[in-house]
Amino acid sequence: MKKYSNFIIVIITFIIFILIVFNKDLVSSTIVTSFYIWFNTLVPSMMPMFILSDILINYNFIMYVPSFITNFISKLFNISKNAVLTLFISLFSGFPGNGLAIKTSYDLNLISHEEASHLLLFVHFANPLFVLWTLGGFYLKNTLYGIIILISHILSNIIIAILFRNNNIPSNNYISKSSNCQSFTMVLTNSIKKSINTLLMIAGTVTSFLIISTLICYIFNLNIYLSVIIKSVLEMTMGLSSLSLLGIKDIYKVVFSSMIISFGGLSIHLQVISILEDIRYRNYFKGRIYQSVISGIISLLFFITFV
Repeated sequence: MKKYSNFIIVIITFIIFILIVFNKDLVSSTIVTSFYIWFNTLVPSMMPMFILSDILINYNFIMYVPSFITNFISKLFNISKNAVLTLFISLFSGFPGNGLAIKTSYDLNLISHEEASHLLLFVHFANPLFVLWTLGGFYLKNTLYGIIILISHILSNIIIAILFRNNNIPSNNYISKSSNCQSFTMVLTNSIKKSINTLLMIAGTVTSFLIISTLICYIFNLNIYLSVIIKSVLEMTMGLSSLSLLGIKDIYKVVFSSMIISFGGLSIHLQVISILEDIRYRNYFKGRIYQSVISGIISLLFFITFV
């Protein structure tokens, strides 16, 4: 089986190589566009969050959160208190910071392998700054739309966490005090290094998937609607940008934007997979399907109610 899968990968890679050679101008402009998107929209919102979240995990900041909050969330979602830490970090850092938070917590022995896999169902949070500023303010030209999408996105994760709460056995290795023996300088340096490596990996995957989606749309001469679908499935940021330019009603833009962010695009999935390493990916994919449907319904109801 592996022999045939390797053969298929080689054939597909060779075909893409030929297509790039014969469409070098198109590919070159796509690469420039991808790096523009990466540097101007992703780096400013992600880098500070990655650094800060890694520092907070290393110092186990959950011990400073009032116990009634952690106890409530822990019991509501049936997760350990250390998993609550990972949940908070994922909420503020956004993806693929969620994968980074889970992997760091697992490596520090704060959560078990089973609980790490369970968290993948509902810790897929978009960066709040990206949703409010880039998507709401820049793409959709309406901050209220960004707020609706962000709230729908968060609520859909909460619903999934409650629906699947009985599937988890909480880790019992709660650390009641910070166990970090490194100096702050060392922790900060390591956090910066990990953040830069993650951002470079994001740049590579975003560029690769943008090239593939651009070639598919160009070669098959897809109409604008099919192009948006392909771009959204492969690379979320370009899909959201293309969706915002469609001549459709705002309600559809908000609902589909919410669904696109909740799925994340295969580019995000690949980024998370590369971070998780030995932690199972299956729950992450399953959670994104559920979240896309739930967030789309919630954003539709919110738009009808408040707009």
